[in-house]
Amino acid sequence: MIEVRLRDDERIEQALRLFKRKVQRSGLLQELRKKRYYVKPSEARQLKAAAARRRRRKRSASRDD
Repeated sequence: MIEVRLRDDERIEQALRLFKRKVQRSGLLQELRKKRYYVKPSEARQLKAAAARRRRRKRSASRDD
């Protein structure tokens, strides 16, 4: 569970910014988006392979520069 404690001199805007940053770093929203609908195991493998191909292509493009 993500928790942000406010100090007496801290403003709500600062606490909200800190909360958003913690949620982003924890990967909670990404996990929720993934679980929004069921993905068959075969589709999950295809998605994972496609992501790996994109990463490899991106790495090789950056090395060529």
